[in-house]
Amino acid sequence: MINIVLFASGSGSNVENITKYFKNYKNVSVRAIFCNKPDAYVLTRAKNLGIKSVLFNRNDFYNSSKVLDELQKNGADFVILAGFLWLIPENILKAYDGKIINIHPALLPKYGGKGMFGMNVHKAVVENCETETGITIHYVNANYDEGRHIFQAKCPVLPTDTAEDVAHKIHELEGLYFPKIISETIGAEE
Repeated sequence: MINIVLFASGSGSNVENITKYFKNYKNVSVRAIFCNKPDAYVLTRAKNLGIKSVLFNRNDFYNSSKVLDELQKNGADFVILAGFLWLIPENILKAYDGKIINIHPALLPKYGGKGMFGMNVHKAVVENCETETGITIHYVNANYDEGRHIFQAKCPVLPTDTAEDVAHKIHELEGLYFPKIISETIGAEE
């Protein structure tokens, strides 16, 4: 069995999509959802999906082994960042080298780095009159959005598009590709 753990900080739409995608897989189990915000809607989604949630704070994450211990206790083979904004600490990077996957709402290396998430990215894309944008699924390393790329998908940005229009297009790409690429990357079997 391949055990995956999902990290999220927000509403959890990608978490729900990934969980439902793997529901009938023979060799994949979504073991837990790790969250750093006690008021995040992803915790409600976790409860509704019947998945254990693990809540942690900044001190737990950066100054102790609590989060790594919880990952190991849950038998995590892969860590999937599905809307999680903190830089991953060295102890987790070492324990899960090549096994932490993130999705970014732009075509990296453009519009990556600290502070470039969600609507910040989409606004920058529109303000810079880009003609295309997309998603990048990549491995995680010690720097924001600099890990080796696994997959990119593109979509057009029209001159009339608002940041909200771009966000909608990106959300569609995430839903279409993120679970599928995770599946291919971890060796899942239907």
